[in-house]
Amino acid sequence: MAILPETPAIMKNLIALILFTALLTGCTDKPEKTSALSADDRETLTTLKEVLWPKAYREQDTILLDQILADEFQLIDAEGNWFNKEDELDYIKKNKFSYQSFRYEIKRLDIFENGTAIVAGTGHIEGSDENDPYKMIYQSSNVLIKRQGEWKAIASHVSGIKAVASSE
Repeated sequence: MAILPETPAIMKNLIALILFTALLTGCTDKPEKTSALSADDRETLTTLKEVLWPKAYREQDTILLDQILADEFQLIDAEGNWFNKEDELDYIKKNKFSYQSFRYEIKRLDIFENGTAIVAGTGHIEGSDENDPYKMIYQSSNVLIKRQGEWKAIASHVSGIKAVASSE
């Protein structure tokens, strides 16, 4: 590399490797939100997160959840435990939810030009255990990718699970 004549050979090789890796991974370009986002993509992602995903859990619908989650899906729960797609499918198959009401409020929905989306927000759950009503909220963020025209979740993170007063 003639541009760094006084640099030792090992440094030249390291710099070349870093530049080559940056070029291959695309990290030289900052991902930007795209205005090419179609209304269909926004509607699809909103329906997926607010309607279909909760429906899969509520109805123990492993076929629907299998369609939503990419094969490499990973979840980190509020306690820091890691789960994969197979774990989630097994979980909903074995666990019936007892809540009476669930609503997901999207606070962030960004789609990037590389076909990646972030959907984040607050889940609101209401129910009762043995006649004791409860109301809880949690925060979650989800990363989805568009493959062959379909959005698939590849990562989820849940945190901030807490009981809230009935007036909230």
